[in-house]
Amino acid sequence: MPLALLALTLGAFGIGTTEFVVVGLLPDIADTYTVSIPTAGLLVTGYALGVVVGAPLMTGLGTRVSRKRMLLGMLALLVVGNVLSALAPTFETMLTGRVVASLAHGAFFGIGAVVAGNVVRPDRRAGAIAIMFTGLTVATVVGVPLGTLLGQHFGWRLTFLFVALVGLIGLIGVGVLVPEQVTPREARLRNELAVFRNPQVLLAMAMTVLGFGGVFAAITYLAPMMTEVTGYADSSVTWLLVLFGLGFFAGNLIGGKFADRHLMPMLYLTLGGLAIVLALFTVTAHNKIAAAITVVVIGALGFATVPPLQKRVLDQAAGAPTLASAVNIGAFNLGNALSAWLGGLVITAGFGYTAPNWVGVALVLVALGLAVLSGTLERRTTTTEPTTPTEPFVPARV
Repeated sequence: MPLALLALTLGAFGIGTTEFVVVGLLPDIADTYTVSIPTAGLLVTGYALGVVVGAPLMTGLGTRVSRKRMLLGMLALLVVGNVLSALAPTFETMLTGRVVASLAHGAFFGIGAVVAGNVVRPDRRAGAIAIMFTGLTVATVVGVPLGTLLGQHFGWRLTFLFVALVGLIGLIGVGVLVPEQVTPREARLRNELAVFRNPQVLLAMAMTVLGFGGVFAAITYLAPMMTEVTGYADSSVTWLLVLFGLGFFAGNLIGGKFADRHLMPMLYLTLGGLAIVLALFTVTAHNKIAAAITVVVIGALGFATVPPLQKRVLDQAAGAPTLASAVNIGAFNLGNALSAWLGGLVITAGFGYTAPNWVGVALVLVALGLAVLSGTLERRTTTTEPTTPTEPFVPARV
């Protein structure tokens, strides 16, 4: 594994911890600021919307900056945002800190995916992207449970200081290990924007919004669902998040392995399976063992879609992939924001803490329909478009 991928994985770990750690702390944060659980859920929605806005904004501003400098700048934003969240005297200030941190997310993963794809052979691109995203999945297994544990025993503010420290370590790692990689001349903003005229790029992003959004419809409110419906103690949320992270980890590796060989069939399988499992979660949430197993499966199926969806965008946007890659990361978080908001609506309406699962089912089924449409259009295309990057293979240098 090129050392550049190791550094990117480290940065991804910090950002992944930032994104998901709030899920296990929603009840504590809600108590601190005397707000409802759905209102505290805005910390998830606000972060996700910040990624949606920040991904194209930061990447567009950085089209004339080297990719390494952009990665370093994004990790610096991550550190500042988490320090602000940790010290926030009001809920509004904390939400602001979450948004500041979120501005780093899309550009880091978008640019990082391009860098990861360029330091390996073209036929290993999805695998390289999956390795980088392993940092995100390890964050759900290690970073998020550890942050949740810290928050429950020493206060949630310490958790965000911990995340800031992780981000600082990631910044140092990228600075030391990632080689300088200048943005190619042809990858200027006008060229980057042109790829959005490709319907397949837009279809892939729509699949990202709805497919991954289905996962967060259930997971955003996992803590109250498991404590109020399933009957777990508050302390059990930590190891339930570990199980979810293990599912993420396994799904990421599986998705990366098979996306290089059978991309569209992989999407059909994972999206169809995810819709079924989310529907079953409304039943299994009433049994402790069944609920725990379901959490693992949701994590596995949900994250198995990430490498193929990201590779789909990179393939269809060949020649000017940076902005499309970053915007697709924003699309993941737009799905998170949409599903968290819709989940909060059905809870507020009195349908209970399992109701967001049905929101997830609806979102994933629409994503599956779009995947079928995309595959059908591709098969009908009479001309063969290039699916390999126009940028040359550049071995990692330290």
